[in-house]
Amino acid sequence: MTEPIPGPTGLPFIGNANEVDLSNSGPDLSRLADTYGPIFKLRLGGADRVFISNVELMNEVIDEKRFDKIISPTVLHIREGIHDGLFTAHSDEPNWGLAHRILMPAFGPLAIRGMFDEMHDLASQLVTKWARFGPKERIDVSADFTRLTLDSIALCAMDTRFNSFYRDELHPFVKAMNDFLVESGRRTQRPAVANYFMSSKFKADIEVMQNVAQEVVQERRTNPVDKKDLLNSMLYGKDPQSGKGLDDQGIQNNMITFLIAGHETTAGLLSFLYYNLLKNPAAYRSVQEEVDKVVGRGPVTVEHMSKLPYVEACLRETLRLTSTIPGFFLGIRHDNPNDVEIIGGKYEIKRGQVMQTVLAKIQRDPAVFGDDAEQFKPERMLEENFKKLPKGAWKPFGNGARGCIGRAFAWQEATLTVALLMQNFNFRLDDPSYQLQIKSTLTIKPKDFYMHAQLRDHIDPIQLEKNLYVSAEPKTSPKDNKIRAAASTAKEKKPMTILYGSNAGTCEALAQALARAASSRGYVAQVDTLDSAVDKVPPNQPVVLICSSYEGQPPDNAAHFIEWLGKLSDSKKLEGVKYAVFGCGNHDWVSTFHRIPKLLDETFVKRGATKITDIGLSDVAEGDTFGDFDKWQDEQFWLSLGETGEAEEEYGIDVEIDTGSRRSTLRQDVKEAIVLSNDLLTAEGEPEKRHIALQLPTGMEYKVGDYLAVLPLNNRHNIKRVLKWAALPWDAMLTIQTGANTTLPTGHPLSAIDVLGAYVELGQPATRKNITKIAASCDDEEEKRKILDLAGNGFEKEVQAKRRSPLDILEEFPSAKLQLGDFLAMLPPMRIRQYSISSSPLADPTKATITYAVLDAPSKSTGDKRFLGVASNYLSEVSEGDRIHVTVKPCHGGFHPPKDIENTPAIMICAGTGIAPFRGFIEERNIQIKAGRKLAPALLFIGCSHPEKDKLFSKEFEQWEKDGIVKLFYAFSKAKDQSKGVRHVQDRLWEERETVREAFKNGGKVYVCGSSAVGEGVALMMKKIYEDGYDAAGKSKTEEEVEGWFQSIKNDRYSSDVFA
Repeated sequence: MTEPIPGPTGLPFIGNANEVDLSNSGPDLSRLADTYGPIFKLRLGGADRVFISNVELMNEVIDEKRFDKIISPTVLHIREGIHDGLFTAHSDEPNWGLAHRILMPAFGPLAIRGMFDEMHDLASQLVTKWARFGPKERIDVSADFTRLTLDSIALCAMDTRFNSFYRDELHPFVKAMNDFLVESGRRTQRPAVANYFMSSKFKADIEVMQNVAQEVVQERRTNPVDKKDLLNSMLYGKDPQSGKGLDDQGIQNNMITFLIAGHETTAGLLSFLYYNLLKNPAAYRSVQEEVDKVVGRGPVTVEHMSKLPYVEACLRETLRLTSTIPGFFLGIRHDNPNDVEIIGGKYEIKRGQVMQTVLAKIQRDPAVFGDDAEQFKPERMLEENFKKLPKGAWKPFGNGARGCIGRAFAWQEATLTVALLMQNFNFRLDDPSYQLQIKSTLTIKPKDFYMHAQLRDHIDPIQLEKNLYVSAEPKTSPKDNKIRAAASTAKEKKPMTILYGSNAGTCEALAQALARAASSRGYVAQVDTLDSAVDKVPPNQPVVLICSSYEGQPPDNAAHFIEWLGKLSDSKKLEGVKYAVFGCGNHDWVSTFHRIPKLLDETFVKRGATKITDIGLSDVAEGDTFGDFDKWQDEQFWLSLGETGEAEEEYGIDVEIDTGSRRSTLRQDVKEAIVLSNDLLTAEGEPEKRHIALQLPTGMEYKVGDYLAVLPLNNRHNIKRVLKWAALPWDAMLTIQTGANTTLPTGHPLSAIDVLGAYVELGQPATRKNITKIAASCDDEEEKRKILDLAGNGFEKEVQAKRRSPLDILEEFPSAKLQLGDFLAMLPPMRIRQYSISSSPLADPTKATITYAVLDAPSKSTGDKRFLGVASNYLSEVSEGDRIHVTVKPCHGGFHPPKDIENTPAIMICAGTGIAPFRGFIEERNIQIKAGRKLAPALLFIGCSHPEKDKLFSKEFEQWEKDGIVKLFYAFSKAKDQSKGVRHVQDRLWEERETVREAFKNGGKVYVCGSSAVGEGVALMMKKIYEDGYDAAGKSKTEEEVEGWFQSIKNDRYSSDVFA
């Protein structure tokens, strides 16, 4: 018996057009698949369209005996320009079969092998360009790969050189083709009458493409060459069935077809590949090691193409995650005698009905690829594993006879390009925090994706061209020797390199502070990320490594360095390097506390480096990282370098004050979101908790469990305090001199309010060095003595415990005359603050909400001041229509709803605003269940103060419980009589232990969100529940066995998100 295909209810006249953004349908189709399941139906353009989004159904619809390719709406408009070319022809058109049979040999292995030299020539142009531009050049990845692939297919298909790497202006054919493709996509979104009046440019572009193609054909006919290329195959090839050849119009159509289809997809593949490699350092290192092993330092040859299995696996895995064609269209074959086909055993497909495959979901099907289907894991695509995949699990080149005829061409071109690039360069992201954004046209590519390329092994750009074609052993270049010589004598200062790994900006601020101190001690310090030093750690000078750990993982801009370091096989690779390490970590992650800094320290020693001094470590949870760093550098680092004297007065920043002009500078690392609402959730007199809804910037996407990072502004009250202390008018302008070791903007005027409001942390506790500096500026001896006492015995009690900032101390001791530049040098850069997103994109992918507590408490430093949380107070003051700067930060780890939501119970535990991510979880479940999906049970344990005062989202959650979406269990700390006599959420967990145990036994996954105290309490209770179950069965467990069990479920079945 058949069942109706699920889907959203349409509106009169427009159907479901409001459900899908036709200019970028991928995110919307994925959202609908998450909502309705593996098959759903939309009414678009007056007709029903069925969408397929899992492998099981895909295996059925790619059966070529039942179904066949249908031309998509966009391709129908492209057909206006290239008619019945291979890509745009209907399967029953004679010219498709004719061209397909003639051209199949031209794309065979021998023919593709014969195109290698042309491909190598053009790929070498790209390598040379990047080498000459140097490591500071910001490479537009998609743009340069598009130039490469377009030039390659033009040379191989048309025997024409567009010379895209040597032109500022695009070749007329290329410009016409690009405009034609953009317009083809736009025409699907406009009514026919509008397209009629917007056809002149469209037709002109078609004419340019056809004229160029015609000229190429005529030139080859007039001046024939004995060359086994695609053009000769089309000119002289004969159909083995009919003996016919292609006419000139057919040749022109297919020539243009190859350029359109052949460059877009391969450029996207290469762009996505480099995003994946740069985000996955282990895979990056494995690719480079394979290239080094197979190719070495000699030229890349065609024989190498079949000897790079890991490169091939990476290409396959990239296409799995981001197929450059988002899907293809199918329908019942024209020669199929059945007018109705049943798929999935219950869904009816009628003749003429269009099915569209959603490859973004099919190729991430957890039933085939597991719970880590969203992750980049090339090993699953190695040949043995690849062969075991179901036939419908990987279809980025289309299906069967209508699949991409040029697949072997694209594969050879991509493999060659990767081999050449990885042989000669080390790469790093321009923005280590960049998260993938998609630009959608006929195909998809990364949007705003930039990277840097640095030559490996001291290859000199002048020698590079020779190395591309002639075997060469690595050697130190003359340029490199000149650089070293210059570094050793520049201004008679000694060289020092400071490398940092930092996500939040703290370690970068420490690196800049050390560089300023180094300058005052006779060193010229170069500051850069750890990733910039892959294979290039300088010897014979101090190298300082300043790095943090994030749950045991390196920061984004240190991941490649850590991977490179771990793979070093030469035990003496770092011989001659003198180094020191300072590390930051958080003790809340006990098992991985300071893992990365300690790993750096241990590995440098093992690889032959010499330690300058013992590692310095700081616990950010204790709140005095800057003080810890000052103590380490003064009492260990500088003394170990023999620097025993006082540093010169060079610690501050040179600042010019200009009160006559106005200008502001905006931060560029985040984008503007619009505030839709900002609601108070708690009763009067209770600690303030709020819920803010935002309209996200275009292209910004998130998943349930992700974070929204906010770049706040300092409270205006605190800015006024600084202006008053510094005796500055409100419109004062500051110019920080270029060359200062600072993260602040340099070289142009900025308003003092901008600098103090947007760029620095005004509330950061003072360090001992800060306090000593303030004391030195004081001309009142009594006040100087008191200030110095704060840096001495009173530091922990009076400064650290009370979180007294440099501003607090300067206000308290007005005789201190600290320079503004010295004050700014004490302040770390403004950090982003992360908040768990409390909504689901299934509700509306363009909107997100966050739920937060506003920190406004009496200051511990003085009784008449308030301590104001920077971000929470900033957010509390914004209102509807305001714009704030945000970015999405993906959750690292397993803090997302289960992949198999039908069979995996969810056990969620939270307290306070830790409820935020779970509101998103439950909102998503509500949408899915109401769409007809049958989900496993969900339990939500909530800790709060009182049911009438801070029971967040009470009406919403009560309705969801009534609808069977979730089962709620509360713990009220001030009304325990209403929560089974318990005050804390972990105690409510114990009260419901049988329910919890049953859900976990059925494959359930546990999620915890709240303070570190909540995290610790829940972890202890989960162990107790586990132990109690075995005790009840007479099978007691030892403490070690219980701990072993708990460690075994972490990340896989137990995910926590704790905050200070």
